[in-house]
Amino acid sequence: MKKFLLIVGWLFITLSSHPAWSATGIKIMILGDSLSVGYGLSPNSGWVDLLRQRLQTQSSSYEVINISISGEITLGGRKRIEQALTIHQPAIVVIALGGNDGLQGKSIQSIYDNLETIVLTCKQHNVVPLLVGMQLPPNYGISYIRKFRDIFPRLAQHHQLQLVPFMLEGFGKNREFFLADGIHPNEHAQEKIMENIWPTLASLLESMQPLVEYKESSIQTGHIPD
Repeated sequence: MKKFLLIVGWLFITLSSHPAWSATGIKIMILGDSLSVGYGLSPNSGWVDLLRQRLQTQSSSYEVINISISGEITLGGRKRIEQALTIHQPAIVVIALGGNDGLQGKSIQSIYDNLETIVLTCKQHNVVPLLVGMQLPPNYGISYIRKFRDIFPRLAQHHQLQLVPFMLEGFGKNREFFLADGIHPNEHAQEKIMENIWPTLASLLESMQPLVEYKESSIQTGHIPD
């Protein structure tokens, strides 16, 4: 509870002065890999598209920007995050990286360091990071699998972040929800991914709701908040 109150307090101070509020409301930026690009899926059927559709039914103040790249690793995200924040000026960044690093057997420390740099860069720009956890298949060895899985809660605890424990929770071991490659979730899995991420993201958005209402009221009266 104390952790949540600290996050809410930081959110209010951060977002009330955030440049994204000057004209466009709350921007949510997705920084991910092929799982967030919608690899192998028909247009507009990926979890990010489903998230965008849900948010648009709730408020016109929400905007989703997807800068995910297929094959992206945490180092790539680390190199891109500064420019992306400057260009798009989001209020929230959903960090959904690390899976490709794990599949490539990269060092646990390098994955942690890259994700941590992304988180710290977001905070330096007064942007709220939301971390999405990943897990690896059993053929990578018990020790490496455990250390990889623990990267995400360890980072979240250290930096007081909101965390989605596992992006593929509830279906990660069920081949019925994957394409023929056994790696990329199919269209039937996209709603499940979105629902895994939604509760954590929704809690952040709920804490911002007074600002959303103020924003919408200001638009109606012709005054855009500074």
